Amino acid sequence: MASRVEKYLAHLDRLSGGREPRFFPVESTKQGLRGVTEIVYDDLPDGLLTALTYGLSLAEHPDWQHGSPELCLSVSSTNVIWAHAVGHLAEQLRGTCPFGYGSTINFGERIVAESEMKAFCVFAPLVLDRKDCLGIDVGVPGHDGHDSINIQGIYPIHEVERQFINERGLEAFWKSDWEPTDVLRRPAV
Repeated sequence: MASRVEKYLAHLDRLSGGREPRFFPVESTKQGLRGVTEIVYDDLPDGLLTALTYGLSLAEHPDWQHGSPELCLSVSSTNVIWAHAVGHLAEQLRGTCPFGYGSTINFGERIVAESEMKAFCVFAPLVLDRKDCLGIDVGVPGHDGHDSINIQGIYPIHEVERQFINERGLEAFWKSDWEPTDVLRRPAV
């Protein structure tokens, strides 16, 4: 019988065509919760570093009524620090941040040295179809109710963009002229 994490990883294996990811553990600071794992695919899809989390969904949040989130970042970079930043946020903010569409997160400093971006926003994942990221069944025998994961996209943004989203909404920002994977771009607003 497959465990919860094994079911999730099998789903990612199907999506990646069996590509072997790198795994980076993030130690838990939450009593009673296991750590978060960063699952990193290099050059998948072509030219992008794609990182997903596992462990955010182990927490509980009142907004998570139809599944719990894991995060997916895809950026035009080879710098694994992007993945580490997302793993850190997932571990630190699980249970307190809903990670719903339109959520913004102030990282508080440059995420990586070569980029001026200091924040993130959450929306649908850029590299996954809707059917591949919503309602992933990871339930195991003995678990009460339905246990599903929804993979949420997380996008690095500039601080001025985070403020714009908070004031005018994600839709207004999303329609602006920007490239979601470009971590060296100028602010779009």
